[in-house]
Amino acid sequence: SGAIDAAQLREESRRFLQAFTDSLQKASGSNAQGDEWQSARDILADLSRSRALQGFSPRETALFVMSLKRPLLSRMSEGVKDATALGQDLGLVTTLIDELALHTVAVFQKSREEVIKRQQEEMLELSTPVIALWDGILAIPLIGTLDSARTQVVMESLLTEIVRTEAMVAIIDITGVPTVDTLTAQHLLKTVAAAKLMGAQCIISGIRPQIAQTIVHLGVDLGDVLTKSTLSDALRVAMARRGYVVSRPVAAVAG
Repeated sequence: SGAIDAAQLREESRRFLQAFTDSLQKASGSNAQGDEWQSARDILADLSRSRALQGFSPRETALFVMSLKRPLLSRMSEGVKDATALGQDLGLVTTLIDELALHTVAVFQKSREEVIKRQQEEMLELSTPVIALWDGILAIPLIGTLDSARTQVVMESLLTEIVRTEAMVAIIDITGVPTVDTLTAQHLLKTVAAAKLMGAQCIISGIRPQIAQTIVHLGVDLGDVLTKSTLSDALRVAMARRGYVVSRPVAAVAG
């Protein structure tokens, strides 16, 4: 969990208690969702989002509100002689604080989910780098499972780079993809088709024997998509399509 220094905690408590007192004077009833409580809810929402980013737990975040209950009720009880009225007031404040604590947890949970979603999106982008191998030749090495969400990122990343670099050939390397099922093959074909519409030819490399057998067994038709077993084979074909000749240097003959 994170850590909050004492000065910051005092200031947060002061702001919330001030908003709570102001709202309590304006409100009627025990519904903390009314307009009179908007300021208090906003303060707690900001605090919850901050706590979520700092790594606090939902319990620690809710305790900020709940920990104020005992001193607040104790302060309200001082010098009060009407026990019936006091009981009603204490019950009202208890209900309001409980509602605001639930509001705090709800905002915290939503903020945490947004953080996780953003991190997942960033990880997807990092896991699908598009590499310029040569002039007009791109490669995108895939590692791990290829699902619908990741395929969309792959497609967008590849198409963006095709437009930016005006590439004519794109190599999709699946050496790091553990298995290929019907859905994975369909995702690959969609990416190839999208690249073709942008004017780039695609080569799928990394077709290992077991993957080739799986594709045949599943009856997946790769159509006219060119496939190669290794990235180097795919690069050799890509360079030939771009008009480059790959050759080994000739050793000098001793005179």
